Amino acid sequence: MTSGDTAALDDPVGESLRGRHADLGRRLGRAATYLPGVTTFSAVPADADPADWTGLARLLGRAAFADMFSCPALPPPDWEPVFVLEGRQMIWPADSRRPDQASAATGTDVVELGAADVPEMLDLTARTQPGPFWPRTRELGTYLGIRDGGRLVAMAGERLRPPGWTEISAVCTAPEARGRGHAARLVSALAARILARGERPFLHVAETNTGAIALYERLGFASRRHVRFRGFRTP
Repeated sequence: MTSGDTAALDDPVGESLRGRHADLGRRLGRAATYLPGVTTFSAVPADADPADWTGLARLLGRAAFADMFSCPALPPPDWEPVFVLEGRQMIWPADSRRPDQASAATGTDVVELGAADVPEMLDLTARTQPGPFWPRTRELGTYLGIRDGGRLVAMAGERLRPPGWTEISAVCTAPEARGRGHAARLVSALAARILARGERPFLHVAETNTGAIALYERLGFASRRHVRFRGFRTP
């Protein structure tokens, strides 16, 4: 698989767990999941058989939540459905101009977030609900934030890492700091970093979040495909 091959994006969770995030996950046969506290994402192949689902159930335990992300395979009927969310996958086109990282950060206090910032990151994501974020999620990649008066008011970071790609995720701004372009600057700064190391950025967004879709399109992202996010509880 070549760097930036879009086929890797058909199974971003599985590709990440088999590659750059292998040390942050657990595997049993063809089933894989992230370690507790990192994220709840799990993966089985698109052609999953009963043994794959049994393996994932053993990894997770009884009555555990399995966030299957965009996996098209459906579990056995004794797995309880928890949610279904329609979304889309957006990518940075191969021929697009690279965003200017320096310009993206102009006029803002952009900082790289670390372990000491986790309590504030958890508070911000709890208030803004950009998607699942756990105490160890920041270990998946680089996270950038913007502070106002020393307080974290916006952030975005790197999540899934299939070969040749890095997902931008956890894009959020506190309600009192919206309308100042923070999200655009953070996403542009991350995209510039990702492109500079020879990878391409991609992201996922709920279909109902039309404002975010419009923002990402303005920044240069293009829709690749419709995705359906699903969650289940193990028997």
